[in-house]
Amino acid sequence: MSKKRSGWFSRIVLAIGLIAFLGFSIAPLLGGVLQANQGNSSPTPTNTPAASNPQEDLQAQERGYKLVLEREPDNRTALRGLIDVRRQLNDIEGTIEPLERLAELNPEESRYWVLLAQTKQYLGDREGAVETYRELITREPGNVQALQGLVTLLLEEDRPEAAIAAIEDTLQLATQADQSEPGSIDVVSTQLLLGQVYAEQQRYEQALNVFDNLSQEHSSDFRPLVGKGLILEETGQLDEAQAVLNSALELAPAQQKDRIQILIEQIQASQASPAEEETSEETTEE
Repeated sequence: MSKKRSGWFSRIVLAIGLIAFLGFSIAPLLGGVLQANQGNSSPTPTNTPAASNPQEDLQAQERGYKLVLEREPDNRTALRGLIDVRRQLNDIEGTIEPLERLAELNPEESRYWVLLAQTKQYLGDREGAVETYRELITREPGNVQALQGLVTLLLEEDRPEAAIAAIEDTLQLATQADQSEPGSIDVVSTQLLLGQVYAEQQRYEQALNVFDNLSQEHSSDFRPLVGKGLILEETGQLDEAQAVLNSALELAPAQQKDRIQILIEQIQASQASPAEEETSEETTEE
């Protein structure tokens, strides 16, 4: 995937507000999830002598958590503690085993499964990451995080048709799922993701069709307009792009307006550049 096209995809994901896992750093992700789950019931690792430096202290904590887990293999807080300590020791590979156990013990906690898939991907185990994402999607078809992660991974592997198929499978399940559990699958976000993939593959007509249909069906949603505006900009239709993004700006919530305004200003700057170049050339000739 070229740097330009990767950047284009990232801009769409950022602008329309879907969760993306592009360019993630696994350490902050691990820390964030673990901190969110730490309670006051943390088991105290076996007492160890005071360490002479932070590295030794972390290693002592690791030994303590391992001793706790030898007695209580399913101790969730000890598992989280071990993952956190290994994260700080930069032993990302060592977090896989406790992460897998934590995910198995908490099947309803999808973030553990997403984090496990991300960690495998970070370590280069792409097949393991795909398998983990697919397992989560099978259990929770409406999990947009898992679908986004799977699609991003498939695109990085130059498997766009597999990515599209994964999205279409989710959309096909939406009608059936809504009958048993209304709203369990976010159809709009899933369709936006489909439009993003088409745009990434430079299948602009199909992408525009997705965004136009969404705008017609959900006239108060600003996101399809942003997607359409970015495609129009990418294809050189700057005036049309600016008009569409202005419409999106009117519909967008306050927290999104600044992002859209930046996109509009970037278009205005690119429109001004050719005029400035012409002025400069005329001055030089004189």
